[in-house]
Amino acid sequence: MRAFAWFLGLILAALASMAALTYPVWAWLYPRFGFPFHRVADRIGMLALAIGFVLIARRLRLADRASLGYGAPRRLFLRDLGVGFLIGAPMMALVVGLMVVLHLRAWKSGLAIDAATLLTIARVGLLRGFAVAFIEETFLRGAMYAGIARESGPRTAVILTALVYGVTHFVGVYHIPASQASWSSGLALLAGALHAFAHPLGIADAYLSLFAVGVVLGIVRAQTGHIGACIGLHASWVWVITFVRETSVANRASPLSFLLSGFDGVVGWLVLAWTILLGFVLYRFYARRGCPTYP
Repeated sequence: MRAFAWFLGLILAALASMAALTYPVWAWLYPRFGFPFHRVADRIGMLALAIGFVLIARRLRLADRASLGYGAPRRLFLRDLGVGFLIGAPMMALVVGLMVVLHLRAWKSGLAIDAATLLTIARVGLLRGFAVAFIEETFLRGAMYAGIARESGPRTAVILTALVYGVTHFVGVYHIPASQASWSSGLALLAGALHAFAHPLGIADAYLSLFAVGVVLGIVRAQTGHIGACIGLHASWVWVITFVRETSVANRASPLSFLLSGFDGVVGWLVLAWTILLGFVLYRFYARRGCPTYP
């Protein structure tokens, strides 16, 4: 569990950096550039994670391509990435369609659904999907998975990376006006960003849903031996969810609204059940493709 402790410590150190360094850095930059307080905090956290990730990867001997999840031959990696995207999008679209049929999502009032709007959403969703997928999969199903799997086996690696994956989605953006910023604002921002954890039962359905998604991605990583398919699946799901969030809102008047979480109106009990079913389908799909012959 040494590798898991290192990566968990990195996440905590990044949060501590945000709390301690945001105000002095913001106070220096704001008169010149007018950056919002939360944006400075976000960049500090990302920088701390990036630096720490490189240092930990080197210390734990995880800086090679195979450990980062890129050990497959390029052609195979890109093929699995593409296949993952092509099968992931319709899988997610099916559960979204079920939400529409059950009247769990309603079109945003006043939204013009035309070709230009859809094209813009598609482009933004595609860029967002691949950016999120490359970053999260390299960190979680790449280096963290490899480090834990070497010490404790792939099953433990699947579970622990899924636990962290679920938690990261509840770190929100908390805004502090420039007029209220002070030396204590870093701690206030951190408390605001983590406020969802103050009421764990309120996010239980959303967390279990995201945890299940993390388990599915971890299983795919274990079966393929690299993160190409994980990136494709992850990117396609983010892409479809971008369409959902940009074009519709949760219908809280529906008697079945409990199937969608209060956290974001998308994940919840329905997505959890769908993800479990999806997990069995993907497990069989990748199992039939055979075991990898590389690290």
